[in-house]
Amino acid sequence: MLSTKTIQDCIIWACEQEVSAPKPGNVNRISDGHNMQVDDFIKSAHAISPALTIKNTTVGQRILNAIKATQDVVDCNTNLGIVLLFAPLCLAIEHSDNFEELPNKLTSTLKALTIQDAEDCYQAIRLAHAGGLGTVEKQDIHDTPTITLLQAMNEAKERDSIAAQYHNNYHDIFEIGLPKLTDAIICGETVEWATTFAYLCLLSTIPDTLIGRKQGKGTAQVVSDTARHFIDKANEINAIKDLSAELSRWDEELKRDAINPGTTADMTATILLLYAFQQAFTSNRISV
Repeated sequence: MLSTKTIQDCIIWACEQEVSAPKPGNVNRISDGHNMQVDDFIKSAHAISPALTIKNTTVGQRILNAIKATQDVVDCNTNLGIVLLFAPLCLAIEHSDNFEELPNKLTSTLKALTIQDAEDCYQAIRLAHAGGLGTVEKQDIHDTPTITLLQAMNEAKERDSIAAQYHNNYHDIFEIGLPKLTDAIICGETVEWATTFAYLCLLSTIPDTLIGRKQGKGTAQVVSDTARHFIDKANEINAIKDLSAELSRWDEELKRDAINPGTTADMTATILLLYAFQQAFTSNRISV
């Protein structure tokens, strides 16, 4: 099993790598945006790592503690989606003897979620002042939940890709994102560019639901189609970094129009967390 310190290191590494990667439309080391800066995300990463790894705490408690810890260091929503995705994995990995056990342990963790987990999660989402949520008829975020957190995520899976991961046991992250990240690193890309490649692969496959809620499904599909264009070009030249100038121009366009593929970024951070766990099990350290 991984030690608490190792899990915390994996959390910080994944968050730092995600914000370092030149992912179009997101805050990154090349370009800030959406009234947030890279340092906000770095501070947040260090704040959530202990909160997500407190022994004998539930998924809901970890989510709520992590959002409270984030609010102590920044005054914006830097990581709600990341926290929602990381919390079940952090609990599941504590009970995994190797990386291969993680999917089954995750299934058990998600099935064990309770109504109290949902209450804690709802409180965390309200504290984070998440944008673009709107209102729904059943189990609205402003109401008190009457179903488990897994059931609540199932209710939301069609309108939110993070909720969908709870429903499908993180299928998109394990089966699309992680292999793409790993393949790009094996082919010689730096972790930052491999992260960008994995991000574009996800974005091209799954229209970003934050964009869909804020700007409409049509805009989300256009962004996905553009991501597919970059993936096709990258596959032709076998080097995503050679498209840096074009990606930078697209990044400027997205930020100019306040289009933020934020859900895809949160899923990308989770891909990196899985990669970090895998590396830690293999070599007792995070290596790339």
